[in-house]
Amino acid sequence: MNWQFWKKSHGSSPKSKTREWVDAIVFAVVAATLIRWLIMEAYTIPTPSMENSLLVGDFLFVSKFHYGTRTTSTPLQVPLTHQKIWFTEIPSYLEWIKLPQYRLPGISHVKREDVVVFNVPPRELNEGIDYPVDLKTNYIKRCVGVPGDILQVKDKQVLANGTALSTPPDMQYSYIVTAKGPFSDRILDKYNLTPDEDFREQIANQDGSRVYSMFLTSKVADELRQSPFVKSVEIEKRDRPDGAFPYSSYNGWTGGAQLKSLLWSTDDFGPLWIPKKGSTININDSTLALYGNTIKLYDHNDDVKIEDSKLIIDGKEVTQYTFKQDYYFMMGDNRHNSLDSRFWGFVPEDHIVGKAFFIWLSVDKNGGGIRWRRFFKLIR
Repeated sequence: MNWQFWKKSHGSSPKSKTREWVDAIVFAVVAATLIRWLIMEAYTIPTPSMENSLLVGDFLFVSKFHYGTRTTSTPLQVPLTHQKIWFTEIPSYLEWIKLPQYRLPGISHVKREDVVVFNVPPRELNEGIDYPVDLKTNYIKRCVGVPGDILQVKDKQVLANGTALSTPPDMQYSYIVTAKGPFSDRILDKYNLTPDEDFREQIANQDGSRVYSMFLTSKVADELRQSPFVKSVEIEKRDRPDGAFPYSSYNGWTGGAQLKSLLWSTDDFGPLWIPKKGSTININDSTLALYGNTIKLYDHNDDVKIEDSKLIIDGKEVTQYTFKQDYYFMMGDNRHNSLDSRFWGFVPEDHIVGKAFFIWLSVDKNGGGIRWRRFFKLIR
């Protein structure tokens, strides 16, 4: 018997250079696609919503294996793309074949204070397009509430089940800073403050003083208070209704005292129960205001209507509802400059992408060059 059938026969012709290049490219694309899908994917930070924990221009790897990778619902897609083919407005996927989505086993689960990448749920934050779940726009925030938690923000302090969560060391808030004159470039560079991104001049007084709105860490705010050039540094209060979740036809000034209490703010929010798979709620005006959109849009129901304070599923009124999946509550570390769950609601479990792992490159896009000190920094 010939045990060497696998060997190249002497009569076969060698591969051409073109064929070798094609084979190498195909292998690289397949390998990169599998790694990106199963293990880890690279992302970049485009906005300041997580500063100063994560900076604009940070490049990071996100672990898929921590929470378990998801199978795709649209297998007909150009490899290594997201919503559109590179440098075009052409969709990168076809919906001719749609599959149910599953999550493979992971080594962990989403915990409070994890920094998480997820697909942002609302359509209006996805260019008004109904993308498949795994192709929705990627956001990165810190998880502050897990399924079953009662979450509250009380005078800027986040509480989960009545217990205060730890404060990220580089968390930022908005401050009103009054200075004797314009800030010099030296001071702005010292504290890495970029116009529009980190501060805006609000008022130029006749005496030459300036009033700024600045996003600062508490450490930088304390240092500025000690500066002889600065008159005052006061944290900005966001304790009035400012469009925070829930947004609903049930939520407005036309309602009674119970509905008015739902008009929360950025700094004073909740208490709010976070839906948990298998948990059942009674359906009434209050629960519809809080959970109606979630039930209708994200909990895998085909035919849902909310009419006259009633929840109707598959043509039948429902007086109690049991959630089909877990949900999470996410907030940015730049607490006064983050479009997060306080404004658009819960993150469904099937929208979770992965855990932010470490920074592999950081580039100051305002001309400061490479931030070498941030290389290979673990994300906490």
